[in-house]
Amino acid sequence: MSSTASALIRLKSAQKSAKGVSLYSRFVNRPAGRYLAAGAYRLGLTPNHVTMISAAFSFTAVAVAALAVPTVAAGLVVWLGLAVGFAFDSADGQLARLRGGGSAAGEWLDHVVDCAKITALHTAVLLTFYRHPGHFGTAADGWLLVPLGFQLVAVVTFFGGLLTEQLKPKAAPGAGGPPSAARAVALLPVDHGVFCLVFLLLGGGSAFRWAYTVLAVAAALFLVAFLTKWFRELSAVRR
Repeated sequence: MSSTASALIRLKSAQKSAKGVSLYSRFVNRPAGRYLAAGAYRLGLTPNHVTMISAAFSFTAVAVAALAVPTVAAGLVVWLGLAVGFAFDSADGQLARLRGGGSAAGEWLDHVVDCAKITALHTAVLLTFYRHPGHFGTAADGWLLVPLGFQLVAVVTFFGGLLTEQLKPKAAPGAGGPPSAARAVALLPVDHGVFCLVFLLLGGGSAFRWAYTVLAVAAALFLVAFLTKWFRELSAVRR
């Protein structure tokens, strides 16, 4: 059996819980990351190498979104770069588990890159709205508040979720029953992989603007729900 096939078998039994994960991440991104992690393992790459590969794809896509003329081709490049970067983002953690566990420095690097990616991506949308108001119908300055608001929501969601995970007691493996299919569907609007798909509309002018705005509103509504849930969970923790 090849080392890649052996790694894939070991990775299947070393997956994180699917609870609280959307359908896209569960059935598309994590499986893609599993194959990338197996390939990286065979090549002798470390999780930090994979994190930097993820960053290279993601920030190349961000640069295209911010600087290129918004066309169908540019949108395809942005989506592809973000989607591949997201898959490698899943692969670094899987590779770490395959190698017997990650390091504190590796986890730190992964989170720093994720935070920078989130911030930069919405900044790129702000710039392209500003640079091409005729294409997107964003001549009114109020439209520039949408990516700013989306960025705020995304960063608070990222930080709040990360901090909650650190402060909550670790649940026992398999606790709480199987993952909910309804929850997995409901979380699709705030899955990064689904968000990446909106850039396929980059050449569509107002279609991109409205799709991006709908996702921004969905993210804001989910943030309210997440903050309420996280606060109640942490209120029950005895320090």
